Amino acid sequence: MAKVKTTFYCQNCGTQYAKWQGQCNACKEWNTIVEEVLLKEEKNDWKAGTVIQSKKTTKPLLLHEIDSAVEMRMRSTDSEFNRVLGGGLVPGSVTLLGGEPGIGKSTLLLQIALFLPFKTLYVSGEESQKQIKMRAERINRHNDNCYILTETKTQHIFKQIEKTEPDILIIDSIQTLHSDYIESSPGSISQIRECTSELIKFAKETNTPVILIGHITKDGNIAGPKILEHMVDAVLQFEGDRNHVYRILRSLKNRFGSTAELGIYEMLGNGLREVSNPSEILISKNDQDLSGTAIAATLEGMRPLMIEIQALVSTAVYGTPQRSTTGYNAKRLNMILAVLEKRAGFRLGAKDVFLNITGGISVDDPAIDLAVVAAILSSNEDIAIEKDVCFAAEIGLAGEIRPVQRVDQRISEAEKLGFSSIFVSKFNKITVKPKNIQVVLVSKIEDVITELFG
Repeated sequence: MAKVKTTFYCQNCGTQYAKWQGQCNACKEWNTIVEEVLLKEEKNDWKAGTVIQSKKTTKPLLLHEIDSAVEMRMRSTDSEFNRVLGGGLVPGSVTLLGGEPGIGKSTLLLQIALFLPFKTLYVSGEESQKQIKMRAERINRHNDNCYILTETKTQHIFKQIEKTEPDILIIDSIQTLHSDYIESSPGSISQIRECTSELIKFAKETNTPVILIGHITKDGNIAGPKILEHMVDAVLQFEGDRNHVYRILRSLKNRFGSTAELGIYEMLGNGLREVSNPSEILISKNDQDLSGTAIAATLEGMRPLMIEIQALVSTAVYGTPQRSTTGYNAKRLNMILAVLEKRAGFRLGAKDVFLNITGGISVDDPAIDLAVVAAILSSNEDIAIEKDVCFAAEIGLAGEIRPVQRVDQRISEAEKLGFSSIFVSKFNKITVKPKNIQVVLVSKIEDVITELFG
C-alpha cells in the first residue's frame, strides 16, 4: 500500500507548509495550520472523461489581432443584479457571492435563475430538490429553462453538464463540493481550491458563466483560502440584518465593471423585491418636526441616494463622554466634533454624541459630513431642521466647506424628490441650473449655522 502524502495548509490564508507550526508566517495567525491529504491521482481535469465541446479555441494572438469589440453580456430581468455586475453576466466569468447564513443568498440566486431567459443549471449541495421546489413555489415563478441538480461530487456535476449543456451554471455552495482527486473532506482548503480550479477551467474553456455561493467566517470573510477571491472574476457581498427586511448587494471585486455599485432588495414572503428608489426607504416618514435629523445627498456608484442622519447630543452622565456611531466612521465623527469645538466654538467635549444612519446601511462618502454637522447642531440646540432641506458637502479641518464630486447629480436627485433647498460648497462648479430647488452656497460652518438657526 502506497504511503499517503500529506501537507499542511493555513486555514486563514492558504499558505502551504512542509510541517506543522503554531503561527502562520504569512498572515501571522495562530493555530490555523492543519494537515491535509495531497492529490491521490496525478491527472486531474474537469472533463473527467467527458467529451464536452469547447465553445471557443484559444491560441496566441498579437495585440492588434485581438477583437476589441465589447463582449455581449447576459442580462437578467433583475436590474439590481445587472447594475452591481456592471451590466450583466460576462460569458466565461466566475462570480463568487458571499454572505451570512440565512441572509438570503440561495433565495437571490434561485430567483435570478428562475427569471433568466437562458438555460440554467442550479446545483445545490445543501438542499434537496423538494426543498428547492418549495422555495420556487414561494417565489411563485416557473421557468422551463431552469434545471435543478442536487450533487456534491464535481465529476458527477460535469457529466450532467454534458447532458444538459446549460448557458449558466450556479453552485450552492462551493464549500459543499468535493473532487475525486483530493482525499480531504468537503470544505477543506484543498477541496475548495481544487473544485474552484475545475469550475474556472470549465468556465473559460466553454465560455459559460459560473456563479458560486461561498460561506463566510465569523469575521465576515469568505471561508477558505484568500486565493479563492483572487481566482474568481467578481466577488459580491450580500449583507443586511436578519431583523430588518432590507438587503444590500455590493461588489467587492469586479474585473468587468465598477466596484462602487450597490443593489438594494426588500425581503418579502414571496422572495426578494428590487428597490428601485432607495431614498424612499432611507428617509423616515414623520409628520412632526424633530430635532437632530438631517438629510444628506450621497452616491453609491452611479446611483444617488438621499439618506437620513440622526444625532443625539446629551449631557455626559458617566464622566467620560460617549461617542457612538451606527453606519458611520467613528474616527471621522471625532474629527468633526473637534472642528466644531475649535472652529465654531461649540462646547461638545463634555457631552455624549450618538449618530445613526437610518435604514441599516453604512456610508463612507465624505459628502455627508455637512449633514452630520447639521444633525449634531440641531440636536444640541434642540431646533428642528426643515424637512425639505438637504446637504452635500465635505468638512475640512479648518472649518471650511469643501466641494464634492458629481454635485449636479446630487442636486438633480434632491430636486426630483421634492426638496426645496440643498446646501453645497461655494467652490463647487455647478453646470446645470435647477429650476425647482434652491442651491445654497456656503464656504464656512458659520455660514451654515446662520442659514439654519439664524
